[in-house]
Parts: sequence; C-alpha cells; structure tokens
Amino acid sequence: MIKITFSRLAKIPVEDIAAHMSDPALAPHMPLLQGTWDKQRAVDFVAMKEARWAQDGLGHWAILADGVYVGWGGFQLEEEDWDFGLVLKPSAFGLGRRITDHAMAFARSNARIPSVTFLLPPTRTKLGALARMGAEFEGEVTLDGALFRKYRLVTIAP
Repeated sequence: MIKITFSRLAKIPVEDIAAHMSDPALAPHMPLLQGTWDKQRAVDFVAMKEARWAQDGLGHWAILADGVYVGWGGFQLEEEDWDFGLVLKPSAFGLGRRITDHAMAFARSNARIPSVTFLLPPTRTKLGALARMGAEFEGEVTLDGALFRKYRLVTIAP
C-alpha cells in the first residue's frame, strides 16, 4: 500500500513544482491558473504558501506518496473558513480520496478547524465523494472573476 505523507512545499525542488503546475491537464479544473510556470513563479508560490504558515500556523503541504512528490494541498484560512484545496499531478489523480481522508483526519483532530470548505469550479461534476464525506452545498461564490461552488464539511461534533 502506498504511504501518504505531508511535508512543507519548501522542501520540494521548485523545478518539480513548476513542472507540475505547467501540466495542461490541470487547467480545465483550475480557473484561476493563469500563464506559464517557470522557476521564479514556483519560488514566489512557495514563498506565498510559507507566508500563510507563518501568518495562520497552517497552510498547504507538499504531498508525498512513498516519499515522492505527487502534488500539494491542505488548508488555507479564507476569512473565517479553513478552505481545503488539493492539486495533484495527473499520475496521482487516483490518490485524491485517500489524501483527502488523511487531511480530514487531521482537521478533525484540530480544534481550530470546526469545519472545512471546498471551493470547486463548475467543471467538477463528480461530487459523490463530497456527499459521502458529509459535505453540504452552500451556494456559489465568485473569486477573482471565476465561479466556484462552495461546500462545507463540519469536522467537530456539536
């Protein structure tokens, strides 16, 4: 069985992140993904994500499968909500549910995270996993001119 672990993005070679984010298979489901990614853009991205860790005490991780970088994801504070995002390499798309389950176990053990939001573009039509997890649709939101569907999963029992 593949072992999933989380690490800091700063530990991943920026060339790996730039190559990952340049993969054209990502664009259809990432309406905010603009332009090409080079080494400098990856450096800036990692710095931005590390700043969120410093500011909020939590952020996005590098995701490893058997020690190999397969993507990034985690929690980012958006106003009062902890939003969960996951961006995998196409070769790791099949690991999404396992990675999400691992992250949600983390959220449930963290009193700072009473619920998690998921912002999904309208292109994401396979939503059964969210329903099985117990996430509920809250409505549509627009971010930087892009439409997203917002779902919420309560992680702490009342």
